[in-house]
Amino acid sequence: MVQSFEPEDLFTRKCIWVNGPVIVGAGPSGLAVAAGLKDQGVPFIILERANCIASLWQNRTYDRLKLHLPKQFCQLPNFPFPEDFPEYPTKFQFIKYLESYAKHFNINPQFNETVQSAKYDETFGLWRVKTIRKSTSGSSEVEYICRWLVVATGENAEKVVPEFEGLEEFGGHVMHACDYKSGEDYTGKKVLVVGCGNSGMEVSLDLCNHNASPSMVVRSSVSTKISSDSVYFDPKLAFLKVHVLPREVFGKSTFELAVMLMQKLPLWMVDKILLILARLILGNIEKYGLKRPCEGPLELKNTAGKTPVLDIGALEKIRSGQIKVVPGIRRFSAGKVELVDGKVLQIDSVVLATGYRSNVPSWLKENDFFSNDGVPKNPFPNGWKGKAGLYAVGFTRRGLSGASLDAISVSQDIAKSWKEETKQKKKTMAARHRRCISHF
Repeated sequence: MVQSFEPEDLFTRKCIWVNGPVIVGAGPSGLAVAAGLKDQGVPFIILERANCIASLWQNRTYDRLKLHLPKQFCQLPNFPFPEDFPEYPTKFQFIKYLESYAKHFNINPQFNETVQSAKYDETFGLWRVKTIRKSTSGSSEVEYICRWLVVATGENAEKVVPEFEGLEEFGGHVMHACDYKSGEDYTGKKVLVVGCGNSGMEVSLDLCNHNASPSMVVRSSVSTKISSDSVYFDPKLAFLKVHVLPREVFGKSTFELAVMLMQKLPLWMVDKILLILARLILGNIEKYGLKRPCEGPLELKNTAGKTPVLDIGALEKIRSGQIKVVPGIRRFSAGKVELVDGKVLQIDSVVLATGYRSNVPSWLKENDFFSNDGVPKNPFPNGWKGKAGLYAVGFTRRGLSGASLDAISVSQDIAKSWKEETKQKKKTMAARHRRCISHF
């Protein structure tokens, strides 16, 4: 699969030729592409900066997390979930599923290898991927040379940590939601949760279940613009507007219902139906400070990639007052936070449920395919293929099902090119061989 070159007089780093694509990222997206390539007989290498597959799921998610959608919408290509798994598998069950997936397709990533840069060499028509490889003996530099590059690091590679005035004076415990595991250590404490997307809602619910007192920020703050995976920022009103939908409607998944309705009705009509059902089931959420965007939930998902919050119990806690909804932050001080409405809260800890972002701009030296935000410029379903053998998987803003669709397209496209080039090389070698025999 690979060939190593180490001429010390020419290179200061180990140089490896890959007779196939280099895949950056061993999360669900990278694994799905790798499985498709395995099925087609195409060699590849997966580079992963962490020491395990699906590091976001394993290392940066809270313990109570479950898949928000039914399992049939979250399975990777050619490998269904076990039948004994519940409809909404837990975080730990999903990790087990991914490990089984990697084992089934014999996928073995290069762990502890961080990509520093990837650049297309126009002279040779090849990608040069430079990495830092960590091992027990230390760190070393490696350069991979390949014809195809698959970016599978996803939309959530790095946490977003806003700056707040006075936070250094606060003195209490501050963490991002990616470091939050459980509310066990917060019993009896007052916790400010910044953000009202799926993560903010679930962290607040988990804190309640562990007898903490959470206050959830649902407006933008004076000193920062909050970016979350499930909310829409309206600069005119300074509100974080969010769609909250029931996870299920009459025993059926809301997502499944939406998919079924979209097969027969226009999107705007499906949005109307979903909002009517949400009002019937959840009531008027705006009186609790949760403002809805003007656009419908599906329209907003398609245009801005913002996922609606699927309620799993947080609204009940909000109604009862166990989760307090508060406006934006003006500034922090010792043990306190001042809000934009002038109120001051005594708090012990802060959890920043402020979302994630792509890290692609930090290492991919290419500006045509990806935007400054690190996502493909072309919207779904046309954002998976760039120029010169560049591909992207996991940037659809449509969850695991969108990533799976892109993974299938990418693996099939690479396999087609790889087989054509391999066939041409064999013809060239055979022609050279015949010439050698004739001369002999």
